[in-house]
Amino acid sequence: MRIGELGKLTDTPTRLLRYYEEQGLIEPRRRENGYRDYDDYLVDRVIQIRGLLDAGLPTRIIKQILPCLDKPRVIHFADATPEMLVTLEHERDRMSRRIECLTRNRDAIDGYLAAVKALA
Repeated sequence: MRIGELGKLTDTPTRLLRYYEEQGLIEPRRRENGYRDYDDYLVDRVIQIRGLLDAGLPTRIIKQILPCLDKPRVIHFADATPEMLVTLEHERDRMSRRIECLTRNRDAIDGYLAAVKALA
């Protein structure tokens, strides 16, 4: 598929898709005419990348962990340094705190909606 199609399917601007390519997060094939050709599996990959970015992970970390997130879940992480492991633990803990905060906020909104609907 072309970059515009991938952009529409993932709700991602083409400029951002090119950035992902520059960062080594996605790798399209090149057609004989030089056009990029994006495989169907990249739809899920781009959505996964966007989710990790939304969670606050920087692209340098995403690039290192993406191979670990493929199916089947065979993990090849021979170059994991102690610093990388500490960074990933820190990011995981930060995500957990954010999830807890989001859950509290969601529950508060649910309570508010229930109270407002009870009055209606």
